[in-house]
Amino acid sequence: MTKPKVCITTIEFPPDVGGVGESVHRIAQMLIKSGYEVHVAVFRSKQRFASDGSCRRARCKTTQQGDVFVHRIRSAVRQPEPEIQDFFGDVYFYLKRLHQQYRFDLFHAFFLNETGYVTTLLSKEHGLPVINSIRGSDLHKNIFSPKFHAQTAWTLDNSDWTTFVSQDLLRRGAAISPSVLLKSSVFLNSIAPIEFDHLTPPALVSQLSGIVIGSSGRFRDKKGIEFLLDACAELSTEIELTLLLIGDFVEKEKSYWEQEIQQSKLVDGSETSGRLRITGIVSREEALAYLPHLDIYAIPSLHDGCPNALLEAMLAGCAIVGTNVDAIGEILADGTAGLVVEPGDSQQLAAAIRQLAVQPELRQRLGAGARQKVLQQLSPNIEQANWLQTYQRVLQPEQIPQFNGMSVV
Repeated sequence: MTKPKVCITTIEFPPDVGGVGESVHRIAQMLIKSGYEVHVAVFRSKQRFASDGSCRRARCKTTQQGDVFVHRIRSAVRQPEPEIQDFFGDVYFYLKRLHQQYRFDLFHAFFLNETGYVTTLLSKEHGLPVINSIRGSDLHKNIFSPKFHAQTAWTLDNSDWTTFVSQDLLRRGAAISPSVLLKSSVFLNSIAPIEFDHLTPPALVSQLSGIVIGSSGRFRDKKGIEFLLDACAELSTEIELTLLLIGDFVEKEKSYWEQEIQQSKLVDGSETSGRLRITGIVSREEALAYLPHLDIYAIPSLHDGCPNALLEAMLAGCAIVGTNVDAIGEILADGTAGLVVEPGDSQQLAAAIRQLAVQPELRQRLGAGARQKVLQQLSPNIEQANWLQTYQRVLQPEQIPQFNGMSVV
């Protein structure tokens, strides 16, 4: 029996660093185990520029990473600042060539603005089904750019099925394209168990003192770190603490965050002294190795989809404070796995951290609850079943019972 062939389009894929890439890699492995032939086409509009100012031809480089065929598409650089339409024209050309070579049965786009439009256009022109998966910023942030709005609405209208990682994202999608309610699913990311005891103790552990409050990721506007800085600065006058940021700030926002850090009263002249520690970019293994050394894990996001960082902290048994946004609020809402505060509120955040800092028994109970919840409700087996059902809906719709309204699996 011939394996069905799927082409996943994405803005990143390992070894690229990022949550979208991690999710695509995880889902690709699930599909392969379920009998699919998986191709991943990787492209991103910011890569249309050449850092050294040189020119280049467009190209598509194909490699195999395990059982996954990975096609990395680079657009041509024919002028100092290539136009976005030239980028998409090159991407479309190579996606079409890949389809002519491999004859895909299904296209699946991750991250709507960068990949969804060109993938959906190609699919519709060739009479193929297409799934679009909304991850977070594609609807929470990029939708406020006028140049994205028409593309986003058209893509949602013409997607055969759309998946969301939170109810918040579904509501935003339905506001733009009401038809989404008839052809969509909402389900959370998953994570496989991690053996934290086998990880090498990381470099900065010896510099952590008092109550250790941590957060991890690529820190940028949506992460709400300025409110965490404010909360920890307030608490540092009454509690001995260390704020550990596992990761670094995105390059384009560096000057903003340097200013915020210097004004936070958590450092004494530089970010390497005082009550703040920043690891800089580290491997995923090193980032994970810090988690068991935290007393409290804070995720003060303003919007964030379903972040892998939260699931990792839950696996490590951290006591968590998170904001009531997207999947963070949905996962923590019942109070068994953490405390929930409103986004952008430093006072609420400080109060929740203070509550955990002075109650070790509460930290232990919530940490155990977080670990139990992620193992039982956010396991790869559950996510795999959801994806297989989604693929069956678009590849074999005649076998799915007719229904009215949104499908939430």
